[in-house]
Amino acid sequence: MKKILSAICMVIIALTANAKDVTLTSPNGILKVAIVTEHENLQYTVWEGDLKDRNVYAVDNQIALNIEGVKNAGYVSVSQPKHVKESFNAPNYKLAKFSDEYNQVIAKGKNGINVEFRAYNSGVAYRFFTTSTRGNWKVLSEVAEFNFADDHKAYLPYSTNEKNPKAMAFQATYDAAPLSQTKNLDAFLPATVDCGKAKVTILETDVQDYPGMFLLPGGDKVKGLRLGGKDMQGLRADFAKYPKTFDHYPWRMQKYVTGTEDFIAKGKGNHQFPWRILAITHDDTEMPTNTLVYQLAEPSRIKGDTSWIKPGKVAWDWWNDWGVSNVDFEAGINQDTYKYYIDFAAKQGLEYIILDEGWYNPKSGDMLTVIPELNLPALVEYGKKKGVGIILWTVFNVLDDQLEAACKKYADMGIKGFKVDFMDRYDQEGVEMIYRIADKCAQHQLVLDYHGIFAPQGIQRTYPNVINFEAVFGMEEVKWTNRFKGTKNGKSVDEPEKDMPEYDVTFPFIRGMAGYVDFTPGGMRNASKADFQPVYNNPMTMGTRCHQLAHYIIHESPLTMLADNPTIYIQEQECTDFICSLPTVYDEMKCIKGEMGKYIVMARRKGNDWYVAGETNWEKRNIELDSSFLPEGNYEITVFIDGVNANKNASDYRAETFNVYLSHRPEERITLPMASGGGFAAKLIRK
Repeated sequence: MKKILSAICMVIIALTANAKDVTLTSPNGILKVAIVTEHENLQYTVWEGDLKDRNVYAVDNQIALNIEGVKNAGYVSVSQPKHVKESFNAPNYKLAKFSDEYNQVIAKGKNGINVEFRAYNSGVAYRFFTTSTRGNWKVLSEVAEFNFADDHKAYLPYSTNEKNPKAMAFQATYDAAPLSQTKNLDAFLPATVDCGKAKVTILETDVQDYPGMFLLPGGDKVKGLRLGGKDMQGLRADFAKYPKTFDHYPWRMQKYVTGTEDFIAKGKGNHQFPWRILAITHDDTEMPTNTLVYQLAEPSRIKGDTSWIKPGKVAWDWWNDWGVSNVDFEAGINQDTYKYYIDFAAKQGLEYIILDEGWYNPKSGDMLTVIPELNLPALVEYGKKKGVGIILWTVFNVLDDQLEAACKKYADMGIKGFKVDFMDRYDQEGVEMIYRIADKCAQHQLVLDYHGIFAPQGIQRTYPNVINFEAVFGMEEVKWTNRFKGTKNGKSVDEPEKDMPEYDVTFPFIRGMAGYVDFTPGGMRNASKADFQPVYNNPMTMGTRCHQLAHYIIHESPLTMLADNPTIYIQEQECTDFICSLPTVYDEMKCIKGEMGKYIVMARRKGNDWYVAGETNWEKRNIELDSSFLPEGNYEITVFIDGVNANKNASDYRAETFNVYLSHRPEERITLPMASGGGFAAKLIRK
């Protein structure tokens, strides 16, 4: 290991000594990027502090953009570093406003293919852009390496489709293993590598007119090429080819790719390509608050008044299988059921209900024709009188095929937006579709919840009417997570196949960096690890009631679901009232405590009020909090904690409301117990 690190230092010294090359430093002077132009492919190395500290996070990464007919001819020069500092508002984002500060250089290519690098205090980013491209172009491939000096642990969400890895719903738990043991299977972003003194998270943003990036093992391209012949461990980019032929799944008329071209992207004229990001975080608590995906995205294209973009909470039908009971009508996809959902939403102060799959015949692929069991205009009018908006579910390509007609018809009717599902691809045409839909919906003042899709990649800033994204192993997955009975690590076990509580305290750190998450929380049937069973019609959750309540504060989710049915929420009114009293958009967020995969404690501010929540994996633990993050003053505090029997009966909880003056005294500490799979949730209202 010492020989490898010594070799790294020699590489950095050699690179920074080349007059054509440059070392770019972050504004705080800590993070450094050595950019090397002497080879055909540009190379860069990322490290921190002095060379003696040996905090190297990326080693000699090669990058290249291979455009048909354009020869890679190297680089003419690298500009002098430029300092940029600005601030902007961020509507519906994890922070209401923040400063954007970075240092920047541009490497000018001889062939008109240039690279812009930026160094932030929280990470490094680069992107290609062209300045002399005329006429049509095709990108045959893109080289993007992520090489590391040691066999660090990587957290990768692999494709769930081994036969066709790039066709999936982007819903997978994280596989944590050394880089040398990564599978030869596409992983999607974000992904994290633990380098010891810091974690490096690979992200992308401003992906427009271009396919998204997947990751594969670095393989033979990394071995023995650098560091004095020593092998390195790494990952490399992989991209979906440009689609050529298609077919449709008959059940939903969902479009899927059956054949591809021999290139990954095409376009005309000069183009700015996506940003590749290496977010550097020294403490796990820095991860959920990282904002580079948003900062680097194109600013909003929606001009003028945007007050029609309204976040909020949603009474949702699908997860609970339209499970209304104790009523005098047959529950299902019909007028009476949805009027009941509207009544519930109105009583609880919810902004929306969703009509999920079934309001039009999904086999028809025609979302302009509503099933006869529903009088949609009458339902919209009923909701309008009660102050409840309606959002309609549909399939991406079905909406795209009827885009103008569907937007005009339903906007004129009073529909507030669409939940768009089953993208299940990340090629250039798929990316173009989400921008096309966002633009047309903005013209008709319709909000969007993108479901069954890749992680947010900047469009949430460019089109702020996109107010949620899935790309998460969410609550729906527990409906079909079976139990595993067998042997693990030499021990006999009987447990759920997928560990949701562990995932729940992992993805806010990794996936949370990208932004919005449509996790669909709020299950009121809660189960311990021993009791959990997969149930489709009346699903249960893994972990405690307070674990579910905590989701509403921990997740960044401007449009968030109440996933269970109105009947059970009415039976659990105390918890329901708490959920419904919470904001969905905040002004500030802080991750107070946390360790990825073990536990998390998040605090969010709305105006003068604070909302705090914590979750743990299956390990029960006590969390000690003080009031140092709060302004001094009087607060009314409402707190929900796991009950003393929550380890056995996961629905057990205790709630308390009290008034207190907080002044940052040392004795103002509280110990909060979290049961196995447990959590807590609190709101602190400033008086």
